[in-house]
Amino acid sequence: MPVTRLVASGLRNSIAAVALLVTGLPFASAADIERQREIFKSVYAEVELGNWGVVDALPQDEQRQLADYVLWPDLRAAFFRATLANAEHDEIEEFLDEHGVLRPARDLRYRYAVHLANVGDLPGYLSIYQRYYQGMEVARLDCLALRAEIDAGQHRRVVNRATDLWMVGKSQVEECNPVFAYLEDRQLLGPADYRGRFQLAIEAREFTRARWLAKSIDQQHIDIASDWLMAQQDPAAFVRGYNRSTSDDTGRAQLVYAIERITYSDPELADELWQPLHKKYNFSTAQELRTARHIALWMARDGLPDAYTLLTDLPAAAQSEEVLRWRARTSLRHRDWNKLLEDIRFMPAAEQGSDEWRYWYGIALQRTGDRTAAQPLLAELALERSYYGFLAADELSLDYALADARAQADEAIIAALSTRPALIRARELFLVGLDGRGRSEWDAVIAYLAPEEKIQAAILAHRWQWHSRAISAAASGGEFDDLNLRYPLPWEQSFRLHAEQANIDMTWAYGVARSESLFMRDVRSSAGAIGLMQLMPATGRSVAREIQLPYSGLDTLTNPQHNIRLGTSYLGKMAERFGGNQVLATAAYNAGPHRVDRWLPETGDVDARIWIENIPFNETRKYVRRVMAAQTIFHWRMTGQMRRLSDELLLVQADANAQRVAQN
Repeated sequence: MPVTRLVASGLRNSIAAVALLVTGLPFASAADIERQREIFKSVYAEVELGNWGVVDALPQDEQRQLADYVLWPDLRAAFFRATLANAEHDEIEEFLDEHGVLRPARDLRYRYAVHLANVGDLPGYLSIYQRYYQGMEVARLDCLALRAEIDAGQHRRVVNRATDLWMVGKSQVEECNPVFAYLEDRQLLGPADYRGRFQLAIEAREFTRARWLAKSIDQQHIDIASDWLMAQQDPAAFVRGYNRSTSDDTGRAQLVYAIERITYSDPELADELWQPLHKKYNFSTAQELRTARHIALWMARDGLPDAYTLLTDLPAAAQSEEVLRWRARTSLRHRDWNKLLEDIRFMPAAEQGSDEWRYWYGIALQRTGDRTAAQPLLAELALERSYYGFLAADELSLDYALADARAQADEAIIAALSTRPALIRARELFLVGLDGRGRSEWDAVIAYLAPEEKIQAAILAHRWQWHSRAISAAASGGEFDDLNLRYPLPWEQSFRLHAEQANIDMTWAYGVARSESLFMRDVRSSAGAIGLMQLMPATGRSVAREIQLPYSGLDTLTNPQHNIRLGTSYLGKMAERFGGNQVLATAAYNAGPHRVDRWLPETGDVDARIWIENIPFNETRKYVRRVMAAQTIFHWRMTGQMRRLSDELLLVQADANAQRVAQN
């Protein structure tokens, strides 16, 4: 039977086959599924490039096995995606009718619809749009639909909808350009429309676009946009050159914006420039308060001498939870325990009740001699399995709360979940290496489960060695005590070997990998970092060159063994750079070594716990605490022994030559 005629039965048969497999019925075997999976993997890469010949070249029995596989629709969809330019539309539409509810078909439908529009079949596109996409507020699709309506002479709703799409602060998708040309050709965009979009562009900080729009308004708007660009590109020069006798609303907004930009790199200069400005010009109360708070916060983040005074002198209306946090962190940096107690008492009750401030409140009580009040607070916190729980236990020389309470498996629920077609598909996608697609299908199901079902799903994912989904589902279901689920040990041999080669502790590498990716081999961050240990391509290339590992970009970074080797090597490099100080090396892994260099004290030593609290970036501060706590848990999991977190917190020194912190 030709493969193209097997499409209709493929999904039904494959779901039945896998369902029978996981329920233990005799109609399918593990070997059958394994064979289908291997055949799929052997042809998928070529099919994704548009080569169906590799499927036709398979023996007939393998073609039948492949057509019965649960991922047959994914294979066909991949082929159609690659060959949209010359594929038979009837075949695509037949496929969409048969498998339209599945994600690969939904993805293909989107691409097929756009393809129809691009080749001029606007009626065909409009038919799909009106059935599936209308009202979804997707600019690309909406503009293609408007083009279809214009082409069909249906102008009634075009103008209002097209104007709505035009009226945005940022560049609109290129598919909208013909629609906007339609508006301009018919002179349907007037000065008020341009002024409205100009203001949106200013608010979006798209000043180049604002200047382009200003050309259709007047010279005054061109000048305003040029001033905004100057304030963005050279804010200090803009402020120094601003010598007008009076200032209007726009000028004051530009000055505030310029001062804010200066503050990020040089808060002292920002303060110096702001003092005469805010006395000369009539800024609004909101502008005054916001700017003063912004400068004070960045003075504190940079550890500058006047920071605490600026924070405490802020008017009540300028106070915020972030201001109160940095007041406390500044007092902590100066080890002013009495001020720290006062700062924490100023915080809202919810903030005071966080682990961070419970711990430091207890420490401040200890340091001021009030051990009677401090020890119950720290003892209560020490019952928690967390960064601050471990530090509190260290303070009182208590054992850690590391007990591993395994979640109880409910085999009936697990069996029911195992036979859900969507989860069967998700698992197979994971096993053939299409991890991201598998996660999407898994998450779509898990989101609607009851908490107990989510915990059983976590157990199921763990049995499948799908650790990211096990960790995620366990947390979503409220299961935090099963360390087998939450702190698994995948690729243990690779972590052990490469950590040893890099002269670092493998539990540290595990802590980084879990914190970075939840052990997802293919995940990509918004910044572009890739893989288990989230390496930037440039970093991966540089490290690969140093250790003489052949490097082929994405393929190398998504290979678990290669990524572990590169990541542990880079960790080792950071550890060497920062004198063996894991705290500094961990911060450098997240934020970059040059930033950590800037965060080092100018002179003397700083307790690592205090240094961590004063990391300027919220993300990096949380990351370091998370990695250090995870390392402690992984050590206990792998050895059964408790290792004091405080023993890993070396003094932070100006010259980065770390020394072990003295015992309390």
